[in-house]
Parts: sequence; structure tokens; C-alpha cells
Amino acid sequence: MQPTPSVRLHVLLARDGSTAVVFRRGPSKQVLVLRWNLGTDELETGQWLKGRIYERRCDLSPSGDRLIYFAAKYRQPHFTWTAVSRPPYLTALVLWPKGDAWGGGGLFAAENKILLNHRPGEMALGDGFRLPRRVKVEAFGDRPGWGEDSPIWDARLTRDGWHLDDSGVAKENKFGSKVWFEYTTPLTWSKRQPGAGSKQTLRMRVIGVHERDGPWYVTEHDVVDAAGETVVSLGRSDWADWSRRGDLLFAASGRLYRLKMTSGLQLLDVTSATLVADLRPYRFQPVSTPSKALEW
Repeated sequence: MQPTPSVRLHVLLARDGSTAVVFRRGPSKQVLVLRWNLGTDELETGQWLKGRIYERRCDLSPSGDRLIYFAAKYRQPHFTWTAVSRPPYLTALVLWPKGDAWGGGGLFAAENKILLNHRPGEMALGDGFRLPRRVKVEAFGDRPGWGEDSPIWDARLTRDGWHLDDSGVAKENKFGSKVWFEYTTPLTWSKRQPGAGSKQTLRMRVIGVHERDGPWYVTEHDVVDAAGETVVSLGRSDWADWSRRGDLLFAASGRLYRLKMTSGLQLLDVTSATLVADLRPYRFQPVSTPSKALEW
């Protein structure tokens, strides 16, 4: 019997829409993209990539209709590349070859404006691709094409309402240790619950990087009230954020959850949340791109 692969989830929320994109990774070189209707909690299964998608260097257009993603197969013809597609499909509408894993990816500054994190010599489109005239592309930041998940991840979090509370203090452990970089002081981000008068805050703490036989980012999430008291403790979890109406959405152990939040809650855990979907059983299968996903 084949062992069950570890499944890691990461989610992008459309900032002006009611959809999200879910990246399901597992095994390590297989990624499935799904589209999550946040109004109904229905999931649309899309395409797989036999390779790596660097989900923290990806973004959704404000409407959620287009996805910019950075991917790698580390073989010809491109090794690595940034592309725009219609989620949950990965067929490129436009593609920029990259070649290495420095930088890459980008942000949607607007529905038809892309900030591309490529070096100046890497801004040319791949052969056979053309941008619609209405779509504008600019270099991202002061040093485009450098960094890794940061600076795209940091910029996206800040844009979407997260605040960097603590840059953290990390130490590098010896080769072969359980965790490569261990945060003695966690890297901490926070985000207030949407809604007038809300006093609850979601916190994300990165406590390690590159855990052996575990996730690349070891993260914990919790929700605290105005007095700093914990009202929801998720512990180790892949991802969490607020829905536009103030529900707590999160991913842990290959599953997606929703927890409807009210004021004055006592300490809760994942058993109090509604299971949206268990994505662990999914296995690779080829999926054709429908015609609607082949046009900008």
C-alpha cells in the first residue's frame, strides 16, 4: 500500500470578490489548484502541476478571475517561470520565463495591472505569448527579481490588512536538525476581524522554517480579544484568514474549515469549526483546460 502523502494547504482570497484559490500540495512535487466559492463553500477542482508552485509568491486579481503564480520544474524549457491563468486552471494566458528561484511571481496592483518580480533582463514574455493591450506590466519594487517568498508575501499580507508585529529572532540549527531555522522569538503578523466595532484579532506566528518531514513554514494561529485573551487557539496550522463577513477560515492537516465568530466566545479549537472539505484523499489526474479558461 502506498503511504499517504503529507498534504499542505495555502489559500489566496480575492480582495474584491467572494472566491478564493486553494493550493493543495502533496506529494511534494504535485500541486492541485481548486477554486473556493466563499458564499456556498463549494470547491471546483482544477488542474495539477507536476512540479512546485511557490504559493507565497502568487496573487489573485481583485475579482479573483485571474491568478499569477510562480512555478518550477527545474528542467527545460524554462526551469522556473511566472504565469497568469484563469483559476482553478494553470494553462498560461501569458508566461515569463525565469530560470532560477530568486524572486519570481508578482502582484495584481489592479485587475489589469501586474507588478512582476523579475530582474530587468527577465521581463520578456515567452515565445508565442502576447499581453492584451489593456493589461500593463511593471517591475515590482526597488530591486525586482530578488528575494525569495519575501518581498511578495510581505507586500501581499500588508496590502490585505495584515500588520507585522514582530520580525522575530531566528537561529540556524546544525545540519540534520529537526528544524533548519528556529524562531526563538516568533515572526508575528496580525489582522483585525472585519466589521465595525470588532475587537478580535487573528495572529499568525512563524516558529520555524524547513522542518524535516514537515512544512517549510512552521506556523501557529490564534485569535485574541481586545484584552489579549485567547478566544480561539488553532495551534499548528497551515493558513488562516478572515472572510469578508468576519468568519474565521483556516487550513490544518489537509482540511479546510470555517468557524463563525461571535463576541464573548470561550476558548475554542478545530472541533468547534465546520469542515468545508477534506483534501487529503485527492490524487493526481490529468485535467483538460476548458475553452473559457483559454482567454484573458
